[in-house]
Amino acid sequence: MNRPLLEVRHLRIEFPTRRGVLVAVDEVSFTIGPGEVLGVVGESGAGKSLTGAAIIGLLEPPGRIAAGEILLDGERIDRLPHEAMRRIRGRRIGAIFQDPLASLDPLFSIGQQLVETIRTHLPLSEGEARKRAVDLLQEVGIPAAARRTGHYPHQFSGGMRQRVVIALALAANPQLIIADEPTTALDVSIQAQIITLLKRLCRDHGTAVMLVTHDMGVIAETADRVAVMYAGRIVETGPVADVINAPKHPYTVGLMGSIPSIVADRDRLVQIDGSMPRLNAIPPGCPFHPRCPRVFDRCLHERPDLMDAGSSRAACWLYDKVPA
Repeated sequence: MNRPLLEVRHLRIEFPTRRGVLVAVDEVSFTIGPGEVLGVVGESGAGKSLTGAAIIGLLEPPGRIAAGEILLDGERIDRLPHEAMRRIRGRRIGAIFQDPLASLDPLFSIGQQLVETIRTHLPLSEGEARKRAVDLLQEVGIPAAARRTGHYPHQFSGGMRQRVVIALALAANPQLIIADEPTTALDVSIQAQIITLLKRLCRDHGTAVMLVTHDMGVIAETADRVAVMYAGRIVETGPVADVINAPKHPYTVGLMGSIPSIVADRDRLVQIDGSMPRLNAIPPGCPFHPRCPRVFDRCLHERPDLMDAGSSRAACWLYDKVPA
């Protein structure tokens, strides 16, 4: 078996406060292989975006990596000095964020921003970088790419701006892309185009993608595997078709049941009662137990780790082969 491109091992992210330390991500482990899309899904506050920010070295203070390891192609990157991490970010790891306007400088043309990014990471002349910029814009589906390099971000639609951001992420041929809610601000038809684009880039370039989203529809269309997060922990992981069609963890079952279906005849959608716990009020045992319809005594006191549950793995005592 080939070595994974990205390995995250027992990642723990903390936020020190005057009233104590808040644990936002706890014991998170996963891998992504070359050309693979891992979808990371969950409600707001589950820790998805923080995990992505930790990988690319953009955790906002006072957030910090308190434990664990992050390895890119076998090299540990979570303890690199700032300047060394800056060289990796953009060159080996690209990033696509939810709001493309926040990723683009309104004072510089698209072409200037692409050329600067390309020349920062690749040993190309000005002319070679400009040609690569046009080629990238063509690859992500920007019409009349050569002419539009002179345009500014406000002259592009939302969907076209997101394509430009994807071109920027691909500028230095990175091995890995962290895509944080890349389709949330777009309408459905543009979402489909961006999803198709991401899948083609993975196929053509062998780029690995960590796709962070709360939209299971995007995960179903894009990802190879999925990791479901709840309260800073992974509660289920497995092949995307298996997790969607036969979810094992009660939280994943609730997520799947809350999605409308055009084929199933249902009078009501499933509702997950309650809300995600605050970081200073995560319950003992399984963090989902206050909202779980299948809770029993062990869930209140012991925290389950991921365990085999058919083709998936679920952090749920329902699948413990040696009950307490």
